Amino acid sequence: MNLYKYFTHPEQLIGYENRFRVPSLAYDAAQTGEITWKQAEPYIIKDPESAYAYARNVLEHRWLEAEPYIMKDPEWAYEYAVRILKHGWPEAEPYIMKNPWWAYWYAHDVLIRRWPEAEQYIMKDPGRWYQYRRRFNL
Repeated sequence: MNLYKYFTHPEQLIGYENRFRVPSLAYDAAQTGEITWKQAEPYIIKDPESAYAYARNVLEHRWLEAEPYIMKDPEWAYEYAVRILKHGWPEAEPYIMKNPWWAYWYAHDVLIRRWPEAEQYIMKDPGRWYQYRRRFNL
């Protein structure tokens, strides 16, 4: 949340000069044209959600430099695989599989088949395990 926008003179507030170090503030500033996307990249690249949003909404294709950061967050790795890559992402699978929710959806929407390597993690969430078993006829 950008609290600076609620002040008449935000430049007088502590931390104003370093505000772009917060990835979401850098993303918002680039969206509004306060800074360029190239200026925002060093700040948003390390935040999986902001990096995914930049790849999807701005670049509209893969952002190879950000993939090592995105893949470590199961939610944004799943979204990246579904919406950007539009296929499996083997490098991110070790991270995705450890989250039962996202492992189920990855198997359901991306792999579209059983994912035996992730089953031990999916079964830790009874709801996801039930859905998984029904989906793949186990």
